[in-house]
Amino acid sequence: MMHTRTWTVEITIDEHEEERRTHAVAVLRTEARPQVRGEGTAHRAPRDREVPAIGDELATARALADLAYQLLDVTAADIEAVVHRPVFLDS
Repeated sequence: MMHTRTWTVEITIDEHEEERRTHAVAVLRTEARPQVRGEGTAHRAPRDREVPAIGDELATARALADLAYQLLDVTAADIEAVVHRPVFLDS
């Protein structure tokens, strides 16, 4: 028997023009646990052209990478609760 689950990642992007900074938050929502959240930021150098899509992409990539590491930490803690010993998961 196959079980299918759908997990949703919502990404919110804020652009701060005066600071030349884009910030993204990626939130994983599942039925099984509280949300897991990752954050990422992209900075634009003063000499760089303003291309908002690039800042969005970089900040989002960093937020998703952070989310992945947060989820690995949560998973390691869940495994430790079952096996009663420290667990170290590599990415």
